[in-house]
Amino acid sequence: MTKRIFQAIVIITVLGMITPRGYSQEHPASKDSLNRKWWKEAIVYQIYPRSFKDNNGDGIGDLKGIISKLDYIKSLGIDVVWLNPIYSSPNDDNGYDVSDYRNIMKDFGTMDDFDALLKGLHDRGIKLVMDLVVNHSSDEHEWFKQSRSSRTNPYRDYYHWWNAEQGKPPYRYSLFDVNHDAWRYDSLTNAYYLHYFSRKQPDLNWENPKVRTEVFDMMKFWADKGIDGFRLDAFQFAAKDTTFPGFPPGFEKHFSKYYAMQGNLHGYLQEMNKEVLSKYNVMSVAEGAGNTPEDAHNLVDADRHELNMAYAFEGVDIAKRGGYSLLHFKEVFSRWHSTFAEKGWLSIFLANHDQARLVSRFGNDSPQFREASAKMLATFLMTMRGTPYYYNGDELGMTNAGFDKIGDFRDVQTLNEYKHQQSIGADMSKYMHQIAFESRDNARTPFQWDGTANAGFTTGTPWIQVNKNYTSINASAEEKDPNSVLNYFRKIVKFRKDNLVLVYGKYKLLDKDNPDTYSYTRELDGKKLLVMLNFTNKNAATHTGIDMGKTKMLIGNYEHPSDNDTLRAYEAVIFELK
Repeated sequence: MTKRIFQAIVIITVLGMITPRGYSQEHPASKDSLNRKWWKEAIVYQIYPRSFKDNNGDGIGDLKGIISKLDYIKSLGIDVVWLNPIYSSPNDDNGYDVSDYRNIMKDFGTMDDFDALLKGLHDRGIKLVMDLVVNHSSDEHEWFKQSRSSRTNPYRDYYHWWNAEQGKPPYRYSLFDVNHDAWRYDSLTNAYYLHYFSRKQPDLNWENPKVRTEVFDMMKFWADKGIDGFRLDAFQFAAKDTTFPGFPPGFEKHFSKYYAMQGNLHGYLQEMNKEVLSKYNVMSVAEGAGNTPEDAHNLVDADRHELNMAYAFEGVDIAKRGGYSLLHFKEVFSRWHSTFAEKGWLSIFLANHDQARLVSRFGNDSPQFREASAKMLATFLMTMRGTPYYYNGDELGMTNAGFDKIGDFRDVQTLNEYKHQQSIGADMSKYMHQIAFESRDNARTPFQWDGTANAGFTTGTPWIQVNKNYTSINASAEEKDPNSVLNYFRKIVKFRKDNLVLVYGKYKLLDKDNPDTYSYTRELDGKKLLVMLNFTNKNAATHTGIDMGKTKMLIGNYEHPSDNDTLRAYEAVIFELK
């Protein structure tokens, strides 16, 4: 879903443990004292299959393409792959409109291909989390076809209907609809159906126990295949007040307050945990944090038997065209951390398929500073407390696409909003300027494998244009450069794994009011690390109050990192306190 939609949560529920790596006997940590879990110590790598690697030359990434790159994925040092939807879909919203939850989209391959991918990942010690879209389905799903066929059909109550003789239903805002109207009139039964997203994504009625049973059975189907988890997309919106009361004028400006965490959502999650999650060794990843850290924490309190990890979007939404305040950035991440410091767990991320590119939003994608800022951001993500999530291509420092014509875009949200802006007489040059920076398509251009045609992604015509900078920014070139963004990513991943203090250690913010640098310590069992990050394109000093003469520099993103408290542009340095 879209970056403007969610303050969200990713939650991971797991049974089982993996053997943790890289924690010295000098600083032992017991399972009992730290409540160690493999999903806390893992690093998650997100793959957008449509844009990762095309195997058959049709211009669309596929499962065999991913299989062909499994050794590359393994080389990153990551532990889990989160795969965006690969189920049968008419592709109104790139797979987030599912027409058959138990089959593979033809564009991506077959179930045999999926089985081979799962085995290939497991053979390399990598787990697989699948994206699961159950707030809504496609309007081409058999459930919806039956539901709209008559008011007495057994599937009628699988969705939300409002009969037209009751008058027009109370306004609900739709995120992707051209008119932002979430009620779509259907003449077949003279009724409106609800769709929070596009009109081809009708919302499922979770109040109906038959819907819940269908979803739980489908989850068991995939769990029985041996997958390692689910990410429940947009699940914070699944529960609704089915009397559909009127909302105050202007509610859409803060729609999450009215849409998220409503009704019996906690009950649904407890039932899901009881019926599915507790019976399998799986991660369950769900969007749905509500509006505050406290909302999120309610979802991950172990005593509630719901979920385990909170995935907060507030920090991701900070970046805007024209820049953002580092003071705000530090406040948000520190506030979320404090809520989970003693109980519960956070993920840590700054990008995914619903955001523009990491380095273009939070760093500096100019040729002079792209590499340094991409490495600095990787250092931040690998040194904060929480499970890191990294989006494919960000390990190369891939940038925004540079699209300047509406015909370049493919995203349903972008295209429908363009039509809406036209219809209200908006300044279209201003809108194009906006989407050039923030459209989701910026993150969906093909992965840049090498400097050959189409960046080595496909031998055909790619479904969306390749970024023109692929000849200079690509995996092949970065493999050969020991100081590349890619090779630094591998180093900082290994550094995290070799220092358990970065997973479980206490976090303390330093130099809080410094507008240019972000400094903090991580401390566990007598081991203390100092992380210093410069978020600007100039030299900047950080005033931590720590005697730098009593520190040992461990790793940095410059060939010769600073050994004091003055950092160069976008410099990142980690010290051990003696």
